[in-house]
Amino acid sequence: MNARPAGRKSVVDGPGQGFLGSAMPLAGISVHFTWIDWLVLFGYLGLCTWIGHRMSGTQATIRDFFLGGRSLPWPAVSGSIIATEISGVTFIGVPGMLFAMEGNFTYLQWAIGSILARFVVAKYLVPLYYEQEIYSPYDYMGRRLGRGAKSVATVLFTAGSILGQSVRVLVAAIPLKVVTGMPIETSILIIGVFAIGWTLMGGMRTVIWTDVLQFAIFALGGVIALVWIVGSLQGGWGEFWETARGFGRTKLLDFTPGFRAELQFTFWVAIIAVPFQNLTSFGVDQLNAQRMFCCRNARDASKALVFSCFGQILTLLMLLVGAALFVHYHVHPFNADEAALVKAGGETIAGSKVLLPGEHDYVFPMWIVTVLPTGISGLLLAGVFAASISSLDSILAALSQTTLSMMYHPEDRTDEELEGLNLVWKSRLLVIFWGVALTGFTLLLNVAKEGIPILPLAFGMTSYTVGPLLGIMACAMLGRGSIRGLALGAAVSFLLVALIRADFWVLWGKAGLPLAWLAPLHTFDPVALAEGKPVPLWCYAWAWPVTSVVTFLFGFLLAPRHTVGRAKVSTKMM
Repeated sequence: MNARPAGRKSVVDGPGQGFLGSAMPLAGISVHFTWIDWLVLFGYLGLCTWIGHRMSGTQATIRDFFLGGRSLPWPAVSGSIIATEISGVTFIGVPGMLFAMEGNFTYLQWAIGSILARFVVAKYLVPLYYEQEIYSPYDYMGRRLGRGAKSVATVLFTAGSILGQSVRVLVAAIPLKVVTGMPIETSILIIGVFAIGWTLMGGMRTVIWTDVLQFAIFALGGVIALVWIVGSLQGGWGEFWETARGFGRTKLLDFTPGFRAELQFTFWVAIIAVPFQNLTSFGVDQLNAQRMFCCRNARDASKALVFSCFGQILTLLMLLVGAALFVHYHVHPFNADEAALVKAGGETIAGSKVLLPGEHDYVFPMWIVTVLPTGISGLLLAGVFAASISSLDSILAALSQTTLSMMYHPEDRTDEELEGLNLVWKSRLLVIFWGVALTGFTLLLNVAKEGIPILPLAFGMTSYTVGPLLGIMACAMLGRGSIRGLALGAAVSFLLVALIRADFWVLWGKAGLPLAWLAPLHTFDPVALAEGKPVPLWCYAWAWPVTSVVTFLFGFLLAPRHTVGRAKVSTKMM
């Protein structure tokens, strides 16, 4: 049972290599990424670029550039939504999360809330958006509540997107650096250049069709990995499942009540808190909403969103891959180079290790290059590369559109007026601006990450913006909301989230400032605070419904009772 599986590549060991703290601990890993893998990687990126160019169509107006002329087939849009949701970080992080200490299938419970939210958005929000010629949910908010509401929502979306999407590129680039040997700065620059190029090439048409390719490579990669790992076990599927179940890795449902930080993946969070997050993600966040606007009509857009529920199958697939990786390294323990790569720690299991949080994201990429044959490993890592590009070009299109809308308000202009503004050219300049800005910010994150845990800060940004965006949308649907009230509600919501998440307080502590004053709030562990470490006591997911309600109440109750908004009727043809 402890023999190396067939196809596992030999490890290059040498003086000073393969051990924790050595000068070159990763040399035995990157050497497996051969010139053939490089050829496959760049060949795949070239193929994506060629297909994106072929599918780009004409880009005569901003309707073509940002909405794909509202002519894209709904299955392609659905695949794009899935690819955006199942990003390169998910492809790497979900298997790693299950591999980590106490990882199991309870994360899949969140699919319940995600599916519920998609049906609500498809039934109620999509028809509202298609009643008028608008380019984003924030245009709808502006028509219902005034341009001030549109500005507040756009600022919230922009702030969350800049930090959140930049860190997704960084997190994907880190393991790519390790397994390919390419400098991380080079990986980031390649991702940025391709993202700008794909977006400029054909706007949302190119973004969506390249997303479809990423969806396909994700599914193929997950299936290859699962079948390969299970096939290498002498007992096959039976050994895989029994071993995973024996270590508690197959646990699916958790009905434990409570609001503590460790109760993040429970049934109650899934059905109460997660729907609020996904209502914002699919109905209010421009990143996903822009895709739905590319469909021919509201019916097609609703179908694209509803059928994207099948993307949860990919989440299940990657959780199975994570369980298979756990079994694989239980049977075939880490060698010296692999242990050095993941910096294994924690409890020992049959000579292997259960990884501590933050150390597990290298496991799947490491397995890809050390076990899979040359060429196949290049293809799967090309998928991770392309997924990072896809995440970045998606947000470039969304940020460019919302910025342009803030500047020129195209939803309130006639076609003749828009033609005279030459907005397509300005849209392309904004794509370049945001592409350079986000690539540069990612490079800064890479520099700042040394000694400063900035990654949790970036991922936590969604918690700060999800509730306020949904609260503003609720006011817009009712046609009543005070701009000052909404801004105040967003600020209060931001403070509430900051009091239950460690993001800013970690940076506060790193700056040498005291943390003990937070102890009376009972939101962080007082013992850890005394040691200068803010450890949250409460699950941040509950902030999603709470901040949604807080923002809505501030906006709705502070609005004069006689100001009830009416949606403006568009003068343009749908």
